[in-house]
Amino acid sequence: MSDKDSKETTDRKPSTMDEITGVGSSWGRAMLVPILALFTALVCGALIIAVSDLDLLSLWKSDPGLAASGTWSKISGAYAAMFRGAFGDLQGWSETLTLAAPLILAGLSVAVGFKAGLFNIGAEGQMVIGGLTAVIIGFSFDLPAIIHVPLSILGGFVGGFIWGAIPGLLRAKTGAHEVITTIMLNFVALNLLTYLLKSSAIQQPGRDDARSKLIQETARLPRLLSFMDDPRLRVHLGILIALVAAGAVYWMLFKTTLGFEI
Repeated sequence: MSDKDSKETTDRKPSTMDEITGVGSSWGRAMLVPILALFTALVCGALIIAVSDLDLLSLWKSDPGLAASGTWSKISGAYAAMFRGAFGDLQGWSETLTLAAPLILAGLSVAVGFKAGLFNIGAEGQMVIGGLTAVIIGFSFDLPAIIHVPLSILGGFVGGFIWGAIPGLLRAKTGAHEVITTIMLNFVALNLLTYLLKSSAIQQPGRDDARSKLIQETARLPRLLSFMDDPRLRVHLGILIALVAAGAVYWMLFKTTLGFEI
């Protein structure tokens, strides 16, 4: 690149869209992506809800106004129920945070790869295998909580790592693209999980469905709201671990030499 080109690149004025959205700044870009992702998800969900009712679809030819009103009522009702279920009461918040913890950690697991230009689409399969490994350790041993909990977490790390290492080795040894191999391994992991959950070694006694044995109490993370004496409030230490991990990954990627090299 010549000095002239470099000067033109450096002196480039932000576009009108940059000024409106703020994407010219790192903060603007960081906010724009999740907002667009959420908006896209809501639109796609609305379209699926709209076309899933055959009676409403048949109304569009005879009475478009009634069809539009009915479709809007169905979509808004579904999203309102979803919002109430997730945030409407303390139990909803508890379940939302409980389910968010593994998703946050799964997102962090692929963030490092994305930063390095590797498109790991296998977080689902890696999370399944890691969770399966942690559950097996959780019900197979009778250990003190101070040992059992870290051992189960470590087992989950190892299980997910091994499953994620398979496409890495295939990429290094054969050149197989990680997008293809990780997607394929997602299906392998899900079917392997279904098979193992129906095996006598893992399936909960007395059950015919795919359900694992209950893990020992000593392998469970401490519940954050245990003082309220309500077993429905399941939110546990995992959400705090996930938030700390998010901060640590951010610091590593953007504040350290290692992150710059990645």
